[in-house]
Amino acid sequence: MTISQNLGFPRIGERRELKKATEAYWKGDLDYAGLEATGAELRRANWAKQQAAGIDLIPSNDFSFYDQVLGLSCLLGNVPERFGWDGQNMNIDVAFDMARGTDGAIACEMTKWFDTNYHYLVPEFTKATSFKLAGSKIFEEFAEAKAQGITTKPVIVGPATYLSLGKVTDGSGLDKFALADELIGVYVEIAEKLAEQGAGWLQIDEPIFALDLNDAQRDVIRKAYDALSQVRGIKIMVANYFGRLGDNLELFTSLPVAALHVDGVRGVEEIKAVAARLDDEKYLSVGIVDGRNVWKTDLKRAMEALQPVHGAIGGNRLIVGPSCSLLHSPVTLRSERKLDDEFLNWLAFAEEKLDEIVFLANAMDNKIDKPMLAANSAAMADRAESARIHDEAVKQRAAAVTDADYKRFSSYPERAAKQRAKLNLPAFPTTTIGSFPQTAEVRKARAAHKRGDLSDADYEAFVEQQIADAVKMQEDMGFDMLVHGEFERNDMVEYFGEKLSGYAFTKFGWVQSYGSRYVKPPIIFGDVSRPEPMTVRWSKYAQSLTDKPMKGMLTGPVTMVQWAFVRDDQPRSETVKQVALAIRDEVVDLETAGLAAIQVDEAAFREGLPLRQSDWAEYLDWATASFRLTAGGVQDDTQVHTHMCYSEFNDIIEAIADMDADCISIETSRSQMELLDAFVKFDYPNEIGPGVYDIHSPRVPAKQEMIDLLKKATEVLPPERIWVNPDCGLKTRGWAEVEPALRHMVDAARELRGAKAA
Repeated sequence: MTISQNLGFPRIGERRELKKATEAYWKGDLDYAGLEATGAELRRANWAKQQAAGIDLIPSNDFSFYDQVLGLSCLLGNVPERFGWDGQNMNIDVAFDMARGTDGAIACEMTKWFDTNYHYLVPEFTKATSFKLAGSKIFEEFAEAKAQGITTKPVIVGPATYLSLGKVTDGSGLDKFALADELIGVYVEIAEKLAEQGAGWLQIDEPIFALDLNDAQRDVIRKAYDALSQVRGIKIMVANYFGRLGDNLELFTSLPVAALHVDGVRGVEEIKAVAARLDDEKYLSVGIVDGRNVWKTDLKRAMEALQPVHGAIGGNRLIVGPSCSLLHSPVTLRSERKLDDEFLNWLAFAEEKLDEIVFLANAMDNKIDKPMLAANSAAMADRAESARIHDEAVKQRAAAVTDADYKRFSSYPERAAKQRAKLNLPAFPTTTIGSFPQTAEVRKARAAHKRGDLSDADYEAFVEQQIADAVKMQEDMGFDMLVHGEFERNDMVEYFGEKLSGYAFTKFGWVQSYGSRYVKPPIIFGDVSRPEPMTVRWSKYAQSLTDKPMKGMLTGPVTMVQWAFVRDDQPRSETVKQVALAIRDEVVDLETAGLAAIQVDEAAFREGLPLRQSDWAEYLDWATASFRLTAGGVQDDTQVHTHMCYSEFNDIIEAIADMDADCISIETSRSQMELLDAFVKFDYPNEIGPGVYDIHSPRVPAKQEMIDLLKKATEVLPPERIWVNPDCGLKTRGWAEVEPALRHMVDAARELRGAKAA
């Protein structure tokens, strides 16, 4: 019989129960017992849903109160020394300290999980690093499910991926892959202990198989699975996802393990080749249901892809599952009432994907649910033919774009001179990334307005007052370039998507971005255009309150698409181009309204980079072009900024320069200005704002801490090209943290100006 499985399930809860409990615990409003009770109930419900759907291999240890990579670091006892862990008592507070920082310890660096919008806590390695089995969560959750009558398949990130994603942080020149032997020993211990508990399967995720591997990584992979293959009483499944195997196919299929999982969505063309290389006993799991998007699976097409594999290896060794963990999908469509029935009929969230997986597994054994197949085929045809998807005017405008539309009128040096004359800013000019805290009062007013309980006039008056207070605060603090605070915005993508055609929004379609930060990605279903201005009213009002320059705030086209569930019926590049033209209209209108600077955030630029280097050139070509298209219509003296969140820039720095932004702001506080290295080596010619305030931590950095960071920046960058700003927007923080931190930041800039003048 064909086996059905899931690789991971959303842990956040249908109503974001995990977020509410975690934040209550941080505030001291919920004790540990209450936090763990919430976690236990979420796990119980998730296991029960999967069991009821008919999933054969149900995952455990896919639950986390913050991040699964952080959880693995705790399991392995890999806690940086600065957090003062006693080496014995591994509890949730150790993990939260690593994630959020303490008064005396900077939080661990955070970055994107491959090419998703999920963030993981980067493992740290030093010459003193050692590994031991320090935690018990993976065993406790297996026992917890077993007590409920469900024998789960524990899930863990693999040793090669863990080492590859970590960083050496002590400057010792340590070869992190030299840590492999001890690390592998702990994995063997974990597998042995799970076997003793009665686990039949252990899923080990190695998504680095979707990357270009070096010799050191390949050696670790061989060592790890040679060792793990010796563990008796448990089947090891190695899972690759997020991309095709490419030249790693031979290594992957040669692993001495019981089962292999391949991404049958992004690597569909490889399924037959993998099946052909399997020995006579190895299982093959095909992730044929897309775990990263929300469209229904074309069941007929999926059956056609699976049938040759079924014929080659037989049903007893075929496993059907999602392409990756369903962590990246919203939980369920059951409560959605915001979308009409036609649109809902095109979608499948995590719970609905379980039904698709089970349908396909049964279909391979000739047990076809004919009504479900007929309904699915009708939904596929309805979506393809729907008039709401296509806008001929949008298509014609995109086709008419010329080379001139992608360029500013003059080169950066000429523009910079005009901008300096117009803006008249001091050395080390201060600004923020855009948003200010979204307080309970702000959220309450927005919700009341959406419900109709607060009139348009009263809501606009409320937002105006918030903006006025923010402008006065910035002026009092001494900021040089102001922002309006974005109090009218729910989210940097959702706000704009709600004002663009071709976008749709759910009510409960939340997914986890990091920790307790959840986002509700829009769904791009059709051609995109801007019916009317989106931000001009608020930015123009803010500028009217001050003589200082006000920066207009927009979200860039790559981020607008990358942080959405994107239509799959045309190339992503074409959708990005449509969004770029819509944002271009807004940029021009902001300039006309009197804004001297406009920031087009491309936080997801690096995130969208294909995992295989051979695919980079095509992506970077259209991604950089889309940014230039948004800014190509403004005059030389209008300063164009961009912002990029947690990213590595070394290997794409030429593309960053090709975007031709007048100023780029980046995260550098957690990495201690390390990310500037790429800009220095490349001799990046434009202005840079290296973040000096880590907004992802509740701690308030001292003025001297910021001064030290800025001094590091001045050692490698010309002072006249350095801006002073936080790492990112401030919407998730509270005013009690933000106000003192921003005062310290402005004071730090003033001190450096004084030193420069002296």
